[in-house]
Amino acid sequence: MRCLQLLFGASPAALLLVLCLQLGTSKAQEDTTSRRPIIMDLQMPREAKANETVSLELKVKTELNECLVIKAYLKSSVFIGGSFDYKFTGCLCKDYPRTFFWDFRSNSTTKIAAIVDIVRELSICPNDDAVVPIKANRYYTITTLVIS
Repeated sequence: MRCLQLLFGASPAALLLVLCLQLGTSKAQEDTTSRRPIIMDLQMPREAKANETVSLELKVKTELNECLVIKAYLKSSVFIGGSFDYKFTGCLCKDYPRTFFWDFRSNSTTKIAAIVDIVRELSICPNDDAVVPIKANRYYTITTLVIS
């Protein structure tokens, strides 16, 4: 009987401890899932003349506390050569956003996708402390360049 009294006496304290642990765990999970690994801002004119040089600027940032190794490149619905084919690799950290630039020419209206892949590559970030997200590792934004 005495054992049962000890069990019932400790019960409210144990329930309070479990409740506090559960609330703390839930809050920690919310904080990590709300951060976005990649945020992209693509700037370029919507219209251009045939063979006119078009400048495209892609700003990339992250809300994660850890750094990421990223590879940024462009794809289009029609062939565009030259610097359009350049692929940039860099270290992206919360306090160090990256900006990439491309200058190219096109003769026809085209859809352009700016793509950022999170990759596993050594010697890009300091101390090789970059992480790779579990879920998605490819982010993109699509825009149309109208040639008149």
